Amino acid sequence: MYISINWLKELIEFDLTAEDLAHKLTMSGFEVEGIEDRRTWADGVVLGQIITADRHPNADKLQVCSVDVGAAEKLEIVCGAANARAGIYVAVATIGTYLPRIDLKIKSAKLRGVKSSGMICSLAELGLTKDSEGIYEFSFADENIPALGSDVRPWLGLDDVILDVTSTANRADALSMVGIAREVAAFSGGKLSLPEPNLTGEPKQGDWVSVEEPKGCPAYSGSLIKGIKIAESPTWLKQRLVAAGMRPISNIVDITNFVMLEWGQPLHAFDANKLAENLQIGVRFARASEKEQLKTLDDQKRDLQNQSFIITSGDRPVALAGLIGGADTEVGDQTVDIMLEAALFDSATIRRSARAHGLRTEASARFERGVNFSGLETARDRAIQLILEIAGGELTEQSVVDNRAPLTRTIELRLSRVQEILGSIEADDGELADLPAMAVEQTLATLGFELQSHSTNNNGDRHLDQGSAAIKWLVKVPSYRYADIEREIDLIEEVARIYGYDKFVETLPDRTELGFLSLDYLLTRQLREILKGVGLTELVHVSLTSPTEDNQVLVANPAAAEFSALRKDLLAGLIDAFASNISNGNGSLWGYEIGSVFWLDEEGSNEATHLGGILGGDPTVGVWQKSSQPINWYEAKGMLETVFHRLGVEVEYQPDRADARLHPGRTASLWIDGNRLGVFGQLHPELIQQRELPDQVYVFELDLFTLLEAVAQLAIPIFKTYSTYPSSDRDIAFFAANSISVAELQRSIKRSGGALLESVDLFDQYIGKGVPEGQRSLAFRLVYRASDRTLTDEDVNKVHQQVRDNLEEKFSVSLRS
Repeated sequence: MYISINWLKELIEFDLTAEDLAHKLTMSGFEVEGIEDRRTWADGVVLGQIITADRHPNADKLQVCSVDVGAAEKLEIVCGAANARAGIYVAVATIGTYLPRIDLKIKSAKLRGVKSSGMICSLAELGLTKDSEGIYEFSFADENIPALGSDVRPWLGLDDVILDVTSTANRADALSMVGIAREVAAFSGGKLSLPEPNLTGEPKQGDWVSVEEPKGCPAYSGSLIKGIKIAESPTWLKQRLVAAGMRPISNIVDITNFVMLEWGQPLHAFDANKLAENLQIGVRFARASEKEQLKTLDDQKRDLQNQSFIITSGDRPVALAGLIGGADTEVGDQTVDIMLEAALFDSATIRRSARAHGLRTEASARFERGVNFSGLETARDRAIQLILEIAGGELTEQSVVDNRAPLTRTIELRLSRVQEILGSIEADDGELADLPAMAVEQTLATLGFELQSHSTNNNGDRHLDQGSAAIKWLVKVPSYRYADIEREIDLIEEVARIYGYDKFVETLPDRTELGFLSLDYLLTRQLREILKGVGLTELVHVSLTSPTEDNQVLVANPAAAEFSALRKDLLAGLIDAFASNISNGNGSLWGYEIGSVFWLDEEGSNEATHLGGILGGDPTVGVWQKSSQPINWYEAKGMLETVFHRLGVEVEYQPDRADARLHPGRTASLWIDGNRLGVFGQLHPELIQQRELPDQVYVFELDLFTLLEAVAQLAIPIFKTYSTYPSSDRDIAFFAANSISVAELQRSIKRSGGALLESVDLFDQYIGKGVPEGQRSLAFRLVYRASDRTLTDEDVNKVHQQVRDNLEEKFSVSLRS
């Protein structure tokens, strides 16, 4: 928001320079992004009067003007403006004047053979507008004409300095001159002089306002003012708007904008004669049946949507509530009667409506943050008073709907907590001291808070001992700070802001401890290194996606329909990223992602952290030494096995068909100690064809907690003595049904082999001629070893036979060796 120093000084007494004021505001939480000293724009420009304006002898479009600037001799100035004429008062840039807005230094020059000693200025040349049709003409009352040759800056509003102030999102009150004035009063101690309205008489009370959505519009006041005269605003009003970065339009519109800037309460004026014949104002959401477009003041035709919060007249939409008015009811040159709207709108309702229309205005910026619920009448009456003074007319009737609940909030503040949070200050004698209670009281009081001590001593007596940290206050929050002051810590922040962050001593904790990383973080970092080591790149996707399934977690206030739900898995995003890389000619993507997934069940919403990955295609494309060949299922599985081996966990694979995106015959669920870890498999051929991906693409998605929990159990290595005795190998081959997984066979063999069986490895598989249909030939190598002796053939044969018998009995295999 642009803050005019001159305007601010009308509200609060202070003697700070612009630079000091900017520093104070910034230190109190309102960053000043720029200081614009408009006094330099017209330094050397004086008031003059054109005495004569004659046609240039050598140019049809130029005039030679004799200009009186209060000097002994009149200036001869060549001017090309069509409105230059005798008798008018103008702004004259004399010789040597520099105009920074157009980067021009005025020099004596000859224009078509006639000497020109200065320049008659337009507002554009003085930096007040972008374009001007001619030179600027002052309009003074006869009794208020300043001396010729005097400085024009006070009459143009150029004796001012403008601060570009940025307020935080929680400080809606700071989007007003009154709000900034209260802040300046707090840290400067200046006296506030707020412009309180003083209306006389009571208008007739009507009942022509109805609010269908009281939550969206807690209060609405309509004021009917008849007999006004539309005209140009007085100079002071236009200067205030220009200083704030707004364009003056007409007296009525300018007054509503002025009051919005002054008090932070947006207002809107309707042409009452363009509303329904029987005045009937309504506030509601747009209905699905309303298909017509609403043409707004920016000449845009806007489709009404379910989230459009609208103002109606005779049930016909005439404005977007809290956003922008309608063009059909706009105040124009012929307007004689107006209906002044002053309303309170719910911030969330206006935010959704603004987003639905892709529109943000000065009014919506304030409503979205939350305006002062107790300041509605003050702003309304201030606007009515200015309208009656400037545009004339009569306030004939008002209709008010008020569903506001009383807004009162009292917070307990403990001095001990203030001192604990903020630390010590440096006393006058240089010693460290606690912040005194009086400083807390004075600081909060300057911000408009009301404090009442409710501390007690051991005898139960109320007291206020400056040195006692047991002091407590009950602090009443003013209405204009109700939106952002909710807890004790908010009050402590206010004390620090205004008292001064720089006044608190920087102290280190008495005792420090070495920092450390949690086990989960260390293991996750180790996991990332391992995944990078096998050739995968980390990917990051947003957690938002489109709602396509019933058990997704939906976002209450989505930015867009396609981002209105939280993702259930990582695979969808990984597949999209893989397809995007292929379509953009970047080749196959080998990557992994660690992120959160969300889902709904009978107990409500759930969240977990998963590890997902994708790889496929030929990683050696473009390498001339090797023929191109896609990675196969076993190679992809081997990469994942490498990760598990590096982590030191044993993972079991089981056939799985649950995910329709994966190949039913090349997908496995992964298990650790009976706990489901995740899934690994090849993308389904139909999905490959739909997304135009390489033939063999593999994905995995694992539950990170399950994996890290298994790794954490191995975090402390336990030494196991190596056997110094030789091993004895045996091979076993048999025909087994295709439906029996190798994992099941290995598990059964280990159980049968007992303590002597050291390892079981599959070294051969064959399907083809000589193998019964529906079966496959498998060959395993079994390694036997004892830790205390050399095994004899009798020891090994006995255990090995147990393995053979168990396979025949449990799986009905046909032994071949």
